[in-house]
Amino acid sequence: MANLASEFIGIKSPNPFWLASAPPTDKEYNVRRAFEAGWGGVVWKTLGEEGPPVVNVNGPRYGAIWGADRRLLGLNNIELITDRPLEVNLREIKAVKKDYPDRAIIVSLMVPCEEEAWKKILPLVEETGADGVELNFGCPHGMSERGMGAAVGQVPEYIEMVTRWVKQYSKLPCIVKLTPNITDVRKPAEAAMRGGADAVSLINTINSITSVDLDLFAPEPTIDGKGAHGGYCGPAVKPIALNMVAEIARNPETANLPISGIGGVTTWKDAAEFMALGAGNVQVCTAAMTYGFKIVQEMISGLSDWMDQKGVTSVSEIVGRAVPNTTDWKDLNLNYIAKAKIDQDLCISCGRCFAACEDTSHQAINMSDDRVFSVNDDECVACNLCVNVCPIQDCITMEQMPAGAIDPRTGEKVSDKHGDWTTHPNNPMATAAE
Repeated sequence: MANLASEFIGIKSPNPFWLASAPPTDKEYNVRRAFEAGWGGVVWKTLGEEGPPVVNVNGPRYGAIWGADRRLLGLNNIELITDRPLEVNLREIKAVKKDYPDRAIIVSLMVPCEEEAWKKILPLVEETGADGVELNFGCPHGMSERGMGAAVGQVPEYIEMVTRWVKQYSKLPCIVKLTPNITDVRKPAEAAMRGGADAVSLINTINSITSVDLDLFAPEPTIDGKGAHGGYCGPAVKPIALNMVAEIARNPETANLPISGIGGVTTWKDAAEFMALGAGNVQVCTAAMTYGFKIVQEMISGLSDWMDQKGVTSVSEIVGRAVPNTTDWKDLNLNYIAKAKIDQDLCISCGRCFAACEDTSHQAINMSDDRVFSVNDDECVACNLCVNVCPIQDCITMEQMPAGAIDPRTGEKVSDKHGDWTTHPNNPMATAAE
């Protein structure tokens, strides 16, 4: 039986599924319901400094992108950090932690980029009994315009400086939440590590405008006839998040830096993919907002079943398993040859593969008069576009050609040797690369 118990930077939780800092973790009522549903931990919605709290808009806060079946693919939000008083949040955190000592409670923080502000708030958080803090250096709207959030996360020097303050004035484990709105995510991760961060979490939301109301001619969501950019999240951002997690895990400078993966985690499979690319656990937001807190039960059972099938006994065995197989394009084997194959028993003769290949690819699929589709190996470059447009799973597959066989497209023998761009004769730098 798989053991889903998780220990991330010394913080224990019954499973690796945490709720991310967002509306679902804004108050005691929500968090208690989340823990009862089975979540292993939460990152409490971002707290600000003492005094009058921020004021959120009193109108629509979300823009959306849907698939053809109305399935929610992405949310764009213009909500800010908690708009409840600091003392109320702290009191509730303390009460919840007392009643759920086995669950992880991390407190997200965002205060001005001033040493005194961080020095003041950290003891208040420690007094709650929380397990750690997460520094919100990622929010791309509203708070960034006040010199916080992504305005800090886009400047490695600021990340290092604030992280040092946090480690100086608190004994709590420190997670630095990174913004994706940057050219090279490795630089802020390295800065967090230099500052003493125990871990990083990523990605925060992506700067975005999801749509425009063509009657009002204003971005959505629209507030009194105006719209603003916000933060994009949900299943649509998962590929971007996976890449950034992998970049940090592959970087020699940050290879040993623990990562909490965030960005479009909706199923157990999403979580396993994040962990395989180096994340020690995952944080979830949009899925919970779409389907409710009990979705974690499907994540738990799905991950447990998959681990049992794979003979994996603990989540730590998954972490980083895919990192050695994640490489740069220049190192991919150009001698690997494959061809598309169509299973005629599964084919429904819809013709999508033919249309896609004939119009936009390599004219490698033939269509007979009676709509039987077949692959022309003389033209197939194994791009797998046909696989991705086919509506029937496993109807079209890519099959590797064995070494020594003749590739009908090139007339050349398939080599059994690895040959990448660094050694390819067409590369003018090949000799130097060797």
